[in-house]
This record gives sequence, C-alpha cells and structure tokens, in this order.
Amino acid sequence: MHLPLLSCGLLAWLAMQVSATALTYKLAANEKACFYTATKSKGEKIAFYFAVQSGGSFDVDYEVTGPNGKYIMDGQKERQGDFVFSANEVGEYKFCFNNEMSTYTDKFVDFEISVENEARVTLPAKQGTSPEQTSALEESLFKVSGQLSTITRNQKYFRTRENRNFSTVRSTEKRIINFSFIQISLVVCMGALQVFIVRFFFQGARKGYV
Repeated sequence: MHLPLLSCGLLAWLAMQVSATALTYKLAANEKACFYTATKSKGEKIAFYFAVQSGGSFDVDYEVTGPNGKYIMDGQKERQGDFVFSANEVGEYKFCFNNEMSTYTDKFVDFEISVENEARVTLPAKQGTSPEQTSALEESLFKVSGQLSTITRNQKYFRTRENRNFSTVRSTEKRIINFSFIQISLVVCMGALQVFIVRFFFQGARKGYV
C-alpha cells in the first residue's frame, strides 16, 4: 500500500541528484560561445555531450576549463563528444565552442551539461515496509535510471545521424539543382552560338554571290 508513495519519493530524490542543461545553439561564423555550470562540492561528476547537427563539415573546436582557469579538455574539428569527469575543484566550469575557423558557415550544435551527485543517502522506510523491500526497490530504480540514460544517449546519436544525413541530402539537392541550371544555361548558350555561326556563314555566302 505504501510502495507507490515510496517509489514516487525515490524518483523525486533521483531527479534532485542531477542538474542538467540541454540546448541547441546556432554558432555563427567566426563566433566563440561559452556556457557555464557550477559545482557545490568536490567529487561531483560532470557529464558533457555535444554534437554538430548541421553546417560545414559538421565539426567544431571546443574547450573545457575549470574554476582555476586550467584546461581540462579540448579538441579541434570534432563532430561530437561525450565525456564524464570529476570536479576536483568547487566553482564554475566553462564550456566553449569555437567556430572561428569558418568564414561564412553557421553551425547548429546540440549539447548537454549535467552535474551529478553520485552519493547515495539512506532513505527512511515507510511504515509497513521492510528494509529489504526498500533496498531492492532503490536498486531497481537506479538500474532504470542507468538504462534511461543509455536510451537517451542512443536517441541523441540517432538524432545526430538523422540531422547530418538530412543536411547532406539538402546539400546534394542544391548541388543538383545548381548543376541543372548551369547545364541548361550552357545548352542555351551553345544553341545561340550555333545560330550565330550558321547565320554568319550564310551572310558570308550571300556576299560572295553578290
């Protein structure tokens, strides 16, 4: 009878252990954009995920710095990344994307920054439930939480592939249309040139008869 209430309480507690920010940002050409998150205690896990959805070669430069200004990780011309690291210092962490390598191409970047506190606390058992039931239910919820995280990452991966393939299809379609217009223009120019040459020969032949 009290298990549903206990389940709701555990789910709410699990939700409070994770602070996440998921965004899609349009990174303009020659732009450097930075985003921030803060930790409250040492040892917290920071998860950082990004993927370039469209624009150019689907790559971007990135860098992560800690509260002391020390570089934690960086990369050049990366299409996507999925990292987890421990916060050794309490304070503000900076995550930057750099598109200064592009002169005119904008890029859409999906990214997520989450701070996770892995410490487990002992939850008070509801009246009428045994500690074994509470522990088993807690473990089950943690397993479900891990499986949901895996499903979420897979969804992000397939979404990224879908967006990139769609962007490639649009780019190919534009190239085909442009090539068709160029081909039509060349055919029209060649036809006009042939008419001009034929008329020139006939005009020259008439003058020769005269």
